[in-house]
Amino acid sequence: MHSNVRLSAPSIFFERGEGAWLYDADGNDYVDYLLGQGPNFLGHAPARVNDAVAAEARRGSVFGANHVLENEAGELFLDTVGWAERVRFGVTGTESDQAALRLARAATGRNRFVRFAGTYHGWLDNVLISMVDGKPAPGSAGQLSHSVTEAYVLPFNDAAALEATLAEHDDIAAVIVEPVMFNNGAIPPAEGFLAQVRRLCDAHGVVLIFDEVITGFRVALGGAAERFGVRPDLAVYGKAMAGGWPVSALAGSAALMDRFADGVVHAGTFNGSVPACAAVIASLKALREDPPYARLEEYGDSLMDAIVEIGRDHGLPLRAQGLPMAFHVSFGDPAPVHDYAGLAGLDLDRYAAFSHTLADHGVWVAARGIWYVSAAHADKEMAATLERFDAAAAQVSA
Repeated sequence: MHSNVRLSAPSIFFERGEGAWLYDADGNDYVDYLLGQGPNFLGHAPARVNDAVAAEARRGSVFGANHVLENEAGELFLDTVGWAERVRFGVTGTESDQAALRLARAATGRNRFVRFAGTYHGWLDNVLISMVDGKPAPGSAGQLSHSVTEAYVLPFNDAAALEATLAEHDDIAAVIVEPVMFNNGAIPPAEGFLAQVRRLCDAHGVVLIFDEVITGFRVALGGAAERFGVRPDLAVYGKAMAGGWPVSALAGSAALMDRFADGVVHAGTFNGSVPACAAVIASLKALREDPPYARLEEYGDSLMDAIVEIGRDHGLPLRAQGLPMAFHVSFGDPAPVHDYAGLAGLDLDRYAAFSHTLADHGVWVAARGIWYVSAAHADKEMAATLERFDAAAAQVSA
């Protein structure tokens, strides 16, 4: 096992993925709504992306110097997101989040940051937390306990708490936020919340960082900045931007990003590699030429409604919340959840067990409840999903 996130999954070994399907070593097939934790937004093994990567990789992979695809990928990226002036490619969202925080500290001369309970910004010590009795604590054995004190941890969707914190403390360099709290509960921002965060950051000279590792290119072609009409100072992207290849990006204003050429260090042997840039170019061209967003809205809305209805038919209190392209399924009160504390009222353990039953019936999902929808999901996948989900619900309700 090479990532702790996979420890909660059924012990199944897959041989291949194609489109919205996975095939295991025993010959079973699964409709996939995990999508490799989100990166396979175009479906598994998209031919256009893989062909482009294979062709360019024949020229080489890493040169330790600039190469011609960097400019093409960077220009296409910036034209697609629309708001940013500079972009720097990395490998993981975790490292690009750290680069964003370092840049904010350098620009402001301050040391701490604000984040929100339940959001995820990578597994490193200063951003990995668990909430114990409402207070932040280390999320792992071996983690430096003092590292969690770098952040003020506030409830998501609570602009009043942010306003009070910024007024009280003058050591805050940045506010980092998932515009939609997909990692825990697929909780959308309350009406006006992100705009209020933007206003407060401006008022206090604080850098606003959007962690768009999940939302970027998924909730809209221009990500959450486009969908919600709020521009951050910096934003981190990953997952959906490269057709399943390991690429991240940090984008932002020239005034901030140009500091990387003036004393702020961000390094990485594989940053902006040839295969990475080829994957970005092919993926973004595919999304621009045939935008899947209207189809995703229709598919995801129909799927959420059907899941709740199947639960009702079998006497199961199933609920679904989120956006059509990524939503959260669990057992519990159907009323919307607005922050991380609200998730405690749901029966998450029961759903985690149910996810194993779904796998037994050929629906591959995350135990934590997130369902990702891809551009490859269509009528065939919907029919198979509902038939298999109904059979799984019947089994647990018997």
